[in-house]
This record gives sequence, C-alpha cells and structure tokens, in this order.
Amino acid sequence: MKIVIVAIGRLGRGPEAELVKTYAERATAAGRALGLGPVEVVEVESRKPGKAAEAEALKPHLDGAHVIACDEHGTARASRAFASELGRLRDDGVRKLAFAIGGADGLDPELLAAADGKLAFGPQTWPHALARVLLAEQVYRAVSILGGSPYHRD
Repeated sequence: MKIVIVAIGRLGRGPEAELVKTYAERATAAGRALGLGPVEVVEVESRKPGKAAEAEALKPHLDGAHVIACDEHGTARASRAFASELGRLRDDGVRKLAFAIGGADGLDPELLAAADGKLAFGPQTWPHALARVLLAEQVYRAVSILGGSPYHRD
C-alpha cells in the first residue's frame, strides 16, 4: 500500500524537512517486506488564497486514495491503534493511502466531508511543518510496530 503525505506549502531545507525525509525513508525501507510503502511526501502550492483553492491543489494527489484528513477535530489515536488501522487498510486491499494536511487555516469543509477519516495530533495546535514531522514519524512508528521492531515501547 502506497502511503502519501500531501501537504500545502513547502518546507524548504530546514530541520523539519530533514526529519520528514528521514522518517519517510525509514518507513519505506522497513515497510517493503510488509506491503507498506513507498512513503512519499508531496508538497503543493495553491495559485490562489483560501481553503477552496488549496483543496483544488490537493485533489489530484488524493484521487483514487483512501484519504485521511489531518484536522484538529479528528480522532487522536494511540500509536498501536494507528498501526492497526494502517495494517487493516492494507489487508482490506487499499492500494493508496493519502494523508492531507491543509494550509494555515486548515482544510476545506468539502474536502473534510469527503475524507474517509480524520486524524488529530491531540488538542494542541501544531505548526504545519511540525505536523508533517509528527505524521511521518507516526507512519514510521506504525510500520515498525507492524514489523515487530523494538522502536516502539509501551
């Protein structure tokens, strides 16, 4: 199952970008034998301001995917529950899983309504750069849990 993190905006060359890249690479390498991956990060820019324009920029990358929208009103999941969800989606035959991260004002209501699920990173507000790092790390952690790696400790 291909996993794609689709986000509005570009991180550039900062430490957050390096962390996202590192975790995506680790998840890809560890996930091969489990039928998970590759894990890709797609950064898109909207040509116009606003949530609707951002949703239009995201949509081509979400086509044909099981979409989980990252949203403060979504459901926070423990790492093992998140791993179980990824494993279940893979086992159910989902070929592409896409996580959508909106711009500074969040995701468009229509995109949220159309999503197959919503994921929250807890009650705190996180900068979008760190939200990408958190998501990429949790995808890697989920892959390591499913693979029986000692990376995750309860």
